[in-house]
Amino acid sequence: MVSRPAPASAALPPMTGDGGPPGIDAFTKAALEDVRDAVFLQDSAGVVRWANPAARALTGDVEPHLNSATETSGHVDFAGRRRPARIRALPGGWHAWTVSADDVPRRHVGEFLAEAGPRLAAARGRHGTARVIAELAASALAETVFVLLPTTRGRWEWWSCERPAAQGHGRIRRVPAQAAPVLAATFGATGPPRQAPVPAPEVATLPSVVADRFEGHADVSVVSLGPSASAEVTGALLLGRRGDAEFGAEQARAVAGFAVAAGVALANAQRYARQEEATRGLETTLRPIDPPELDGARFETWYEPAGGVLTVGGDFFDVLPHDDGSAFLVLGDVCGKGPEAAALTGRVRHALTALAMVERDGRTLLRLLNELLIAGGSSRFATLVLGTARPSDGGVGLTLASGGHPAPLIVRRSGVVEEVTVPGTLVGISPQARFAEAEVRLGPGDVCLLYTDGITEARNRHDQTELFGDDRLRAVLTAAAGQPAREVVRRLRQAVRDWLGNSAHDDIAVLAVECED
Repeated sequence: MVSRPAPASAALPPMTGDGGPPGIDAFTKAALEDVRDAVFLQDSAGVVRWANPAARALTGDVEPHLNSATETSGHVDFAGRRRPARIRALPGGWHAWTVSADDVPRRHVGEFLAEAGPRLAAARGRHGTARVIAELAASALAETVFVLLPTTRGRWEWWSCERPAAQGHGRIRRVPAQAAPVLAATFGATGPPRQAPVPAPEVATLPSVVADRFEGHADVSVVSLGPSASAEVTGALLLGRRGDAEFGAEQARAVAGFAVAAGVALANAQRYARQEEATRGLETTLRPIDPPELDGARFETWYEPAGGVLTVGGDFFDVLPHDDGSAFLVLGDVCGKGPEAAALTGRVRHALTALAMVERDGRTLLRLLNELLIAGGSSRFATLVLGTARPSDGGVGLTLASGGHPAPLIVRRSGVVEEVTVPGTLVGISPQARFAEAEVRLGPGDVCLLYTDGITEARNRHDQTELFGDDRLRAVLTAAAGQPAREVVRRLRQAVRDWLGNSAHDDIAVLAVECED
């Protein structure tokens, strides 16, 4: 006995008028409309003539195929799914096919997992991910959910969620394996997650903050979190149900599929947390620190790396005080951006910090740095301007050396903008590199600006081919002449940001030296 295609345009038409089998009256039809089981009526020719609302909800718009195994049993196939069915003979050669409501999921497992996936992926951190796992599980798998993850000092950290939306979080002592063997086996599992019932006596051994929440539940089970032993995530999901399973006979598949997805999300959260911890530790050693105070001089900075994972880049600056009241200063730009440029930036900064303790001559420092970079085998190069600032006769004397870097600019209080010409080649390219040095003096109110090409090469937000350029830089500085270094840098920062809009930009570093009145 097999079905034939339904004759109407709808895959499963409702029964109306005299379209039903002999002996089916209006009362019977009304009763079948309200039953939870899915009922299909098949005529003597094997054609599905009618389905109640539960049956139509089960198959949707897909035409079912009714396949008999015996005179009283068979299965209903639709959209790649199969449900067992009971077959009852009716007058006139008709048959009623019934799929028990216990075998019909209220929701499809695939739909639930598809909905859960994006939310798990969007969760951030161990805490946020565990909280989302509890919320999602409580929305479909159980009325009461506990996520248990091992933590320090022999404890479990827990996150709970109860329908409709009550949440909790805390820590409890771990229960010994002898008292809770099912939980112990779950935490030690390395294979695919498998749901296991937790006996009531074992539930009672858990701390009251957990055990009390499962009182009155018809079923308490546990499943491991973690797709494999290599995921380095051991955890468990406690599920308590008071009523029928949301997914019927497919409940176990729904729980196992969700546990795998939740385990992957937790593994990723912990992996990202370790990476973020390492990244932040790296950044603390690479990010420039605020310059120290120097008699007669004030320093102002602007540091803005290009967007990315790191909050540091290839541009940098440093101001290191000497015991004689002077200060070593450097501003540079390592070729490229991102982690590789930041790593080389760290090497350059640390090398210069060490060299500046024993060497004051800028040209010698650049030569030694050039030799170090070439010997290190890096294919990257750097441009730098470095030197010494020292109080001098009511002003500040600057001795500057350059290695292929944009020329420093002096903003005189009078409104004149001067370029400090310091020739020099790129650092880290050639053993024959040559470097020069220049001396300038700042009077009260004068500002010396050291900057990287992230300023002049900033691209216009409307036309990416148009750069901010040297002329606009000089115009901004001319308009800010006579202002303190803080105001000069503020105006420059505002002008560049207005120029960029929301456009991406290269690393930017600015170090301004002001001679105080």
